[in-house]
Amino acid sequence: MGYKAKFKIWRGDNGDGELVDYAVEVNEGEVVLDVLHRVQAEQANDLAIRWNCKAGKCGSCSAEVNGKPRLMCMTRMNTFEETDTITVTPLRAFPVIRDLVTDVSFNYEKAREVPAFSPPVGLKPGEFRMEQDDVQRSQEFRKCIECFLCQNTCHAVRDHEENKQYFAGPRVLMRVAELDMHPLDTLDRKKTAQDDLGLGYCNITKCCTEVCPEHIKITDNALIPLKERVADVKYDPVRWLGSKIGVRKSDNA
Repeated sequence: MGYKAKFKIWRGDNGDGELVDYAVEVNEGEVVLDVLHRVQAEQANDLAIRWNCKAGKCGSCSAEVNGKPRLMCMTRMNTFEETDTITVTPLRAFPVIRDLVTDVSFNYEKAREVPAFSPPVGLKPGEFRMEQDDVQRSQEFRKCIECFLCQNTCHAVRDHEENKQYFAGPRVLMRVAELDMHPLDTLDRKKTAQDDLGLGYCNITKCCTEVCPEHIKITDNALIPLKERVADVKYDPVRWLGSKIGVRKSDNA
């Protein structure tokens, strides 16, 4: 059975904007994206919304609903009270293009800084076998739909614009962790993660994990193991002593 819902939708561009009130019909079983499409069709034909699959798999319809980063196509209306006023705003961490559409090119620019997968030179098909545990470990990270909700909710990006030149964010560092865990990859990406992509800016609050629509354990399974590997290289006293002994041997030779 339908009812009238109260919405506040952010309207504007990268110069200026404001929340605009809408009263719109809601039908049983609908999600926030359905309701915004009705607003677009009946009240605001110029409302800009980015969306594609409406099945929680393309990551396009990311926005903030009542202040929480969500996929609008996966946010059901029955999770709100009929008397609630629902506020929909664009992702806060990225520049607004128009209305609910933001410029997320930062994420792609940072992703290009990650060295590509590099198998051993000369390895032929069929010459290497992976254990199932290795497959499953990286498979979790491959579920990412690049909705960038984790990037948006990470306070190191969200609250500190100046950090963007130094910190790539959880989605990009998860890709680094995936490659670093791959038994067939030959590159050592730990120095890149720490020095170039800003791994040290992550203080493992797990906010990225909390908003992931694919339920990837970004912090526990990707970022913390990557931090541990970096710490082993930089601060392990045994490694440090070994490097010094190695230098002495080479000097004596």
